[in-house]
Amino acid sequence: MTPMGNPGRFAGFLYVLTSIVGFFAMGYVPGKLIVHGNTAATVNNIAAHEVLFRFGVAGQLISQAAFIFVAFALYKLLAGVDRRHASLMVILIVVSVPIAFVNELNSLAALALVRGVDFLSIVEKPQRDAFAMLFLNLHGRGLVVAELFWGLWLFPLGLLVYRSRFLPRFLGVWLGLAGAAWVILSLVSVVLPQYQSEVYTYTQPAVFGEIAFMLWLLIKGAKPPALAPAAPAVA
Repeated sequence: MTPMGNPGRFAGFLYVLTSIVGFFAMGYVPGKLIVHGNTAATVNNIAAHEVLFRFGVAGQLISQAAFIFVAFALYKLLAGVDRRHASLMVILIVVSVPIAFVNELNSLAALALVRGVDFLSIVEKPQRDAFAMLFLNLHGRGLVVAELFWGLWLFPLGLLVYRSRFLPRFLGVWLGLAGAAWVILSLVSVVLPQYQSEVYTYTQPAVFGEIAFMLWLLIKGAKPPALAPAAPAVA
């Protein structure tokens, strides 16, 4: 059966495709260019691989915009379970998108400082490099804010999956745990940043619930049962 013929498989296809773009932008590109604790190396990497950095910014914008379509595909799949929870799921996703979009201005500001555009020529290079790192750090903090909503939307999604009867209940539970993991990661990064790495390590098994869900949809698919026709009114 083609993805278009199965609403679950179609949602899974969009979900996986969007996640691949998101991983490229948020995982691969920073891993190649940003050297934590080393401003000079980071700035030199961005200057030498400006196109890759720009592709990372573009990937962030594309993945965030595309996730709106993932949200509506999941809404179409699960609205019959509980329309209010499905609507809440979409709202929480949509709220996170402008946060992520505005956050990319930090990346563009960092790139302008690295390139040393004309109007910044009066600023010495060491100062520009320091400000570039400041904007890159602000970009990371912006992702922490978005992470809160990346977790919150998984709670209504997990509940919908758990109650759906056409998707495995364990996936609903796992999605709920993934939502809790993202929320905890976001709050710990703000309140207790020194423990961020440890908490990230411990929460990974829960976060994998989202990956398991999207792969289940892509491979197995899902199709909500047809609604029973309404009984004719008795005269």
